[in-house]
Amino acid sequence: MASGDSISVQTVTPPEQAAAAGSGALGIAAHRPAIWRYLRMLGASADEADELAQETMLGACRTQLATDPAVARAFLRGVARNQWLRTRRFWQRQREREIAAAVEELWLATADADGGDERIERLRHCLDGLAPRTRAAFELHYRDGIAWPAVAAQLGLLANGVKTLVQRARQALRQCLERRTP
Repeated sequence: MASGDSISVQTVTPPEQAAAAGSGALGIAAHRPAIWRYLRMLGASADEADELAQETMLGACRTQLATDPAVARAFLRGVARNQWLRTRRFWQRQREREIAAAVEELWLATADADGGDERIERLRHCLDGLAPRTRAAFELHYRDGIAWPAVAAQLGLLANGVKTLVQRARQALRQCLERRTP
């Protein structure tokens, strides 16, 4: 090395420190599952939530995120909500903004601390408590997106019978979740 040459030194932050500090790609990535769930709660489809969560994460990479995880989560939810509203061109519609505000309030009350993991686990527990035929009807319609007549045909019931069965399942799940809420 010649006497006039300089040495470039690059510092590297270990992944654990970056994630703990909430900075950099690793810290931002830790928030992605919660942002995805938040977008789904707003009403985005799974594919749309994937795309919007990705856009939110990319936007966050371009900014300096706060080191406080609660502040970072709130910022990312705001960016995600704005991305979602922008895709729907709902800026002029008060109803959708009210729904977004209600979802934000519900999220803060039930899922902010852990990104919704506890609530998902409680829902799984409550789903396990449903009768097999009731759970099958519920999952065929809501998870798999199958229309009522097709669900009825698969289960050997009338379409109205399946709707009633699923309505009772929703009520049972709601009660189960409310009982298990701290």
